[in-house]
Amino acid sequence: MRSVMASRGDAPTADSASRTLVLAIDGTRRIVQCGPNAPAVLGHAPGDLIGRTPGELVDDEAKADMEALLEAIAAGQERTAVLPVRRGGQGIAANGGAPSADAVITAQPMVGGEAPMGLLHVRVPLPPSERYQDPALMRRALMDDPLTRFGASLDLDQSAKGLVDVIVPHYCTTASVLVLESLVAADEVHSESGAAVLRRIAVTSDDGNPMWTATFPVGEVLVYPEGTPYREVLESAQPVHLPHVDAAVAGDIAARWRRNPAGELLTGVSMVLLPLIARDTLLGFIACTRVPGFRRFDAYDVEIGMEFAARAAIVIDNARLFSRERATALALQRSLLPHRLSAPSSVEVRHRYLPGSKLVEVGGDWYESIALPGARVALIVGDVAGHGVRAAVTMGRLRTALHTLANLELPPADALHVMHELMIELGEQEPHFATCVYAVYDATSGTLEVASAGHLPPLLVGPGGDNEYLRIPPAPPLGVAGTATIESREFAVEDGSVFVIYTDGLVENRGRDIDDGLARLRGIFGPGTAERSMEDLAKATLAGVYADHHRDDIAVLLARLRRLPDDKWTSWTLPSDPAAVRRARGLVRAQLEEWDLEELVYTTELIVSELITNAFRYAPEKPIELRLLLERTLVCEVRDHSAALPRLRHAADDDENGRGLLVVSQLAHRWGTRRTSTGKVVWCEQTVPGVDPDPYEPETTWPGQNHHRA
Repeated sequence: MRSVMASRGDAPTADSASRTLVLAIDGTRRIVQCGPNAPAVLGHAPGDLIGRTPGELVDDEAKADMEALLEAIAAGQERTAVLPVRRGGQGIAANGGAPSADAVITAQPMVGGEAPMGLLHVRVPLPPSERYQDPALMRRALMDDPLTRFGASLDLDQSAKGLVDVIVPHYCTTASVLVLESLVAADEVHSESGAAVLRRIAVTSDDGNPMWTATFPVGEVLVYPEGTPYREVLESAQPVHLPHVDAAVAGDIAARWRRNPAGELLTGVSMVLLPLIARDTLLGFIACTRVPGFRRFDAYDVEIGMEFAARAAIVIDNARLFSRERATALALQRSLLPHRLSAPSSVEVRHRYLPGSKLVEVGGDWYESIALPGARVALIVGDVAGHGVRAAVTMGRLRTALHTLANLELPPADALHVMHELMIELGEQEPHFATCVYAVYDATSGTLEVASAGHLPPLLVGPGGDNEYLRIPPAPPLGVAGTATIESREFAVEDGSVFVIYTDGLVENRGRDIDDGLARLRGIFGPGTAERSMEDLAKATLAGVYADHHRDDIAVLLARLRRLPDDKWTSWTLPSDPAAVRRARGLVRAQLEEWDLEELVYTTELIVSELITNAFRYAPEKPIELRLLLERTLVCEVRDHSAALPRLRHAADDDENGRGLLVVSQLAHRWGTRRTSTGKVVWCEQTVPGVDPDPYEPETTWPGQNHHRA
């Protein structure tokens, strides 16, 4: 059978700049059918190919590869190879010196018939002179499926990369996308003049010249100079068409831009600059060029390009809006979690946070570690019911309120009671409830006071590896109406113990019972816990939970509790009489000299005198306790048996008293009061020379970011 058949590759396809010739091969491995576009693909008439072997179409060094393709057809396999094919206008037999071109050849077996048969699809690139000749083909390549593909992403960089991959090679040989810098920064885009700051977010070329991406790099932020076509498209928001850029024009652009390689690259090109306009706002433009040898842009090409740019601008604008909304949501969510944890120097704290959703990176779980005066620390973990931004906003309210209550030094049970009242009030607008565990550790006495509102029990791990879940008096979650009261319990903690508080997402999911999760958590903190670093322990708590795509939000707070060394604090019990002031001054002087803090003796004596005098005045019949602590600051505490809290006031000129706390506030770094079960404590802090009272190293990542997995 010897015939010429219609070829489905007569014209370039919409997704490539190439031509395809289909050849039918019989059992003797000879060409028996040939597409009519053989002259355009191989430069031979169809009749010259019928009866020939496929090996005659390729160079001598590629004949073995062609035989391998024919063997694949005989074996019923499909295979593809890139082989150099001979092209020319003479017969094959006389074509030994004809130029060759690389072609993608696909061998495809055919089922049926008495002898093995198959097809060879020979695909060669279009010569430069023939690309961009068919406007209908170019329009179809730009407007159909490719636009849908790159428009499916809401990422600005990916959308721009998809855009240039479509426009090259179907419209031009080189293209770059430039957008306003404010757009990349997820900010509101305003109408700007030609001097707008732009960023190049995508560049590609198919002419094999690497200088395009080197001269016009991705990520460059720039302002185009006046007198260049780039400035013109920004000022007019209209397409700029330069059919031919000669050496003089290219040199002028390079000189104004002070970028010499640009002059060499632009010499002889045809250029079109297509503005990206969405909702009457200029977002940037697409720079398109065709290098010498290709058909130059004409007015119809500009019309096609503007139609493509109008659709592309919508895609870019959607990506911009998504980026801005996402940046706003993340800024809100990240601001709701603490960016630092504070604790006494003897207490080491670590945290882990893992959101349940990749779209919403903060939920209703939160954690806190707040250093309190007197070498104490408040350790808190809470969980607002629900997910997403709404739960995160409620969490932010509760966290802020609880942070304030902690600084007011309310006991854990009292603080949670106030939080409960707040949740009841919030529930009048929209139902809310939350669970919370609140603990305060005293590094001088080694005691831990814990209160819980509907939360899972904390885990206390002893230095020897023994661990137990602490039994806390039960109470309903915050915001749930009921008559139960919130109570706290105090525990004596061994030095070096690890305290673990967490939310239910760590120990409970759809496929695991909560008892199994609690047992797993206990297994993590077994023998050897004292030797393991806190960072390793924190990582171990989340091991195995990343693969659970149906997990809840997870917040974990771990604290290694150590007492303050005995040589860093001391206390004295003084009688409630005027002579106690003099004795207190002497005790303070001797202790500060022992700590090599002679610089603070004078101010500390004044502070102690005022605080002891105040305590004697309001609690004259019971002893007074004076305590000094040397941490990052020097803390002075005076404890008496009066529940009346002092307040700062400005005394009149003729008042005989009322100036004591004013003196203390002027001399101290900060001061405050807190109630105790038997009275109150008035404290003040002084900075220690050469020691930062509030050390803080800014974190390079937001809480939880390092724990995401792609």
